[in-house]
Amino acid sequence: MKKYVRFFIPLVFLAVYALCLAAQESASISFLSQANDGSLVYGTDAEGNRIPDFSHCGYKGGNSPIPDVPIRAVLSPVEGDNTQRIQAAIDYVGKLPLDSEGFRGAVLLRSGRYPIFGGLILSASGVVLRGEGMEEEGTVLIAAGTDRRTLIRIAGREDRVLLDDAPRKIVDAIAPVGAVRFYLDNTEGLKAGDTVQIIRPSTKEWIERLGMNRFGGGLKGIFDWKPGSRDLLWDRVVQSVSGNCVTVDAPITAAIDASFGGGAAVRYFWPGRIRCTGVENLRCRSESNAENPKDEEHAWTVVAFENVENAWIRRVTAEGFAGSLAAVWESGKWIAVEDCISLRPVSEHGGYRRDTFFTMGQMTLFLRCWAEEGRHDFTAGHCAAGPNAFVQCYAHRPLEDSGPIESWACGTLYDNVRIDGNALRLCNRGSRGEGIGWAAANSVLWQCDAATLECGRPPTAWNWAFGSWGEFEGDGYWEKSNSFVKPQSLYAAQIADRLGREAAKRIELLQITGSNSTSPTIEQAEKLAEASCRPMLQLADFIRQAPQRHNIPTDCTEAKTIDQILKESPSLLRRKTPTRAEKPVYLRNGRLVCENRLLSGQSTGMVWWRGSIRPQEAASFGPALTRFVPGRTGTGYTDDLDQVIDWMVGSSITALEHHYGLWYDRRRDDHQRVRRMNGDVRPPFYEQPFARSGIGQAWDGLSRYDLTKYNPWYWNRLNEFAERCDQKGLVLLHQHYFQHNILEAGAHWADFPWRSANNINETGFPEPPPYAGDKRIYMDHLFYDAADASRRPLHEAYIRKCLDNFLARSNVIHSVGAEYTGPLEFVQFWLDTIDRWKRETGKSPLIALSCTKDVQDAILSDPMRSRTVSLIDIRYWWIQANGIVYAPEGGKHLAPRQHARQQNPKPASFEQVVRAIREYRKKYPDKAAIYSADSKYGWAVLLGGGSLPNLPVSTDPTLLEAAPRMEIFENSGDCWALAEPGIQYLVYAPSGRPTRLDLSGTEGIFDVSRIDLSTGQAFFGGQTVKGRAMAEIQASDLPALLWLKRK
Repeated sequence: MKKYVRFFIPLVFLAVYALCLAAQESASISFLSQANDGSLVYGTDAEGNRIPDFSHCGYKGGNSPIPDVPIRAVLSPVEGDNTQRIQAAIDYVGKLPLDSEGFRGAVLLRSGRYPIFGGLILSASGVVLRGEGMEEEGTVLIAAGTDRRTLIRIAGREDRVLLDDAPRKIVDAIAPVGAVRFYLDNTEGLKAGDTVQIIRPSTKEWIERLGMNRFGGGLKGIFDWKPGSRDLLWDRVVQSVSGNCVTVDAPITAAIDASFGGGAAVRYFWPGRIRCTGVENLRCRSESNAENPKDEEHAWTVVAFENVENAWIRRVTAEGFAGSLAAVWESGKWIAVEDCISLRPVSEHGGYRRDTFFTMGQMTLFLRCWAEEGRHDFTAGHCAAGPNAFVQCYAHRPLEDSGPIESWACGTLYDNVRIDGNALRLCNRGSRGEGIGWAAANSVLWQCDAATLECGRPPTAWNWAFGSWGEFEGDGYWEKSNSFVKPQSLYAAQIADRLGREAAKRIELLQITGSNSTSPTIEQAEKLAEASCRPMLQLADFIRQAPQRHNIPTDCTEAKTIDQILKESPSLLRRKTPTRAEKPVYLRNGRLVCENRLLSGQSTGMVWWRGSIRPQEAASFGPALTRFVPGRTGTGYTDDLDQVIDWMVGSSITALEHHYGLWYDRRRDDHQRVRRMNGDVRPPFYEQPFARSGIGQAWDGLSRYDLTKYNPWYWNRLNEFAERCDQKGLVLLHQHYFQHNILEAGAHWADFPWRSANNINETGFPEPPPYAGDKRIYMDHLFYDAADASRRPLHEAYIRKCLDNFLARSNVIHSVGAEYTGPLEFVQFWLDTIDRWKRETGKSPLIALSCTKDVQDAILSDPMRSRTVSLIDIRYWWIQANGIVYAPEGGKHLAPRQHARQQNPKPASFEQVVRAIREYRKKYPDKAAIYSADSKYGWAVLLGGGSLPNLPVSTDPTLLEAAPRMEIFENSGDCWALAEPGIQYLVYAPSGRPTRLDLSGTEGIFDVSRIDLSTGQAFFGGQTVKGRAMAEIQASDLPALLWLKRK
């Protein structure tokens, strides 16, 4: 024991000594003071790190006020949806020429109420959307309907082009925080005015120094930061180049240290980034269900900025939204959000809701902003490179803290920010949010007050707090806590230092009135007593008084009305008219056919768990139709459905398989079964088909589901995607259920909407769940018990919803569910429900029988239920290459992979795939057959008479036109064949021997073409064969398809 004590005491001493040194270092440095002339004096640490200059934040980098842009189009509200009229006006102005200041003009919305059922987008530079006031009597945009959308997007294109062949390495040993000058190893071709991206890599050594590879639990790799996952990317403009020394326009906000990988700079060109655009002087309201105070089936985000610089929101009031008033994504720069108010948000108390003013961009300014009942009201996101500034902002009774909420946001200023009843934190958030860890670095609290203020110091960086009021936490730099400091505003003082005092006056802060002296004179005391009879002027009131300080003009004498515009350019009105299916998929001769051709191509599933909202990682997870990320559109986020369609077409994917996600909240990726202590759910969210009730608390911390009500966003997304499939000849394979939730890992069941603890419908499943070995779940027999009185009507209604949702769509194939190895009885119940629906509606959707072989055979031998089936999906069984059928039984409480572990089946072969398809096509010629067990046997599926074979994209289209006319040919020769008797034959020719085909029953001469299996192209080699005989076709070195066509 003594030897451990002798070992332990020195470690304790070293740790205490290190803390003392850090405290001594902080105490010995005066990082900021004010000289007698009012200018700021900066101190540095031993490496030259200093408080950054935040004066570059905002429109035009703080150099110019937001302009009053001339009005070029004007409109008044009309009854019904105003979306297209407003968008047409925006598009009209977006086509006007730019003036010398970079503007085209403003669209003025006259006072009144404008119901908007869609979303608006400003996608051209120089366009401003303006109203006639942010109060009720002004211009009110009403976000109507149930779509979880962003009401207004200011968005250019992400088409950035890097101009250097290789990054230019920064050669300084250390470029400190606040630096604008550094040395490069190569400045050839670099000049003033160039835009550069400065890269600070997140290396393994740096991550270890921060301790972000140790998140507890003794488990490596789950939440650990990975090299490259927390890179900082500063967007800067070169001011001067002198030799190898480069000066840029704004400071870096984290030290570039050669011992941690240094840094680099690379020139870029960004033609699609827009600029000089804004939204101003209006009120936005999101309609929601008044009976559900936690309703989320309505608009979430008011304004989002993407791929834009020098843009703004000013004088906007938002009420009733679920998400952000302003969300600036990582591609936003020089953004100003001024004089904005958020009121009465409506949402669950959960993660990624009510992040009222949020930035992942750089040089963004939030000035005079007010939020009520938000969560994280004033926040910076993942690796927000900064500098960013929140100046004179107020959060009234927020539900959560403010401060950076994602990893390593650098250079964030909180200046005169008040958090009423909650905390303001510059801190390490630990393993929350998939390993956020250190969220704030080199950030400043200036003259802030909150219930709790936390200022921690991360390794390799600083955080500073001056003049703070509240309870205090953290080992960062503190100065004059519970005291006022000068200047009143750091941001205003930095503006004054850089641009002069006149420029600082533009900031127009709400000034502190009265004296805070402890020894006022009698006259002062009388005045103070008189003033105490009146409530103190609140920031919200000061914001509403903005028109008294500067009135945004609404003169539109030189503007065209929307009616004039549409008369001249009616095409601007993008009316969406109902469309019929241009390329419907249907059954013909037991084949799936589109445009008279056999439907062919790849089938693929989509991601249904996992994901990331970190920009470097999000897209790698691919598309998912019902994945939702608030305010974000694109692959890995909320997918743009048109982009998904383009991806399918470009990837030769014909069918997309979809089922609901494994769980909504990605915290469950940890596969724990615990009840979450709060609703801090983690995106991307995998939406479920059912609506939340607003009542109680489910296992994920949000309200419980109501299985009698459906999630409109989820179902609308699927319907919109199916509509696009109808136009493009693609297929949505809609799997009604997902068996993964009711078998295998217990975590699959934990958040499942059908679990009794997660809904208000008394579904009758046992609580607490009987986890086998306190880990596994076997709930399939109860879930598939269609005779249960509590669940049967819920199943029936849900199956009907699956059908009703696609009533007008032709290219949807329905199957009972993904991974279905359940019992025969549930498939019978499923088909009976569909059959009743078909008789009631007169519709005949495509129904796939996708289950184990024994269940398939039982259904197909049942004449009543078999007639409901359109196609047979060979997915969970196959014939092995040795001819033995691998066919696990249904209803045995094992998932497909569990069956496979038990029986260890061997792969199929070309011949056995032909055999499997052929047997079912011969027995059930009116039904299509598809082979989902293995996608590489496309030609075998074709030869068996199947549908949706995965053939080369270059396959001869005339072959695909011919295939549906061919039947299985009972050849007395020695090969597999299809035939349109007497007209054409498709024959499989094995390698190394002649192919024999019985043509004794037909007349004529047939040309023999060989089809290249790698391309699908047919080549005529000059050989012909005659009818009325057993034809023999010469041998080939490789297996081939022979296509015989009568002359």
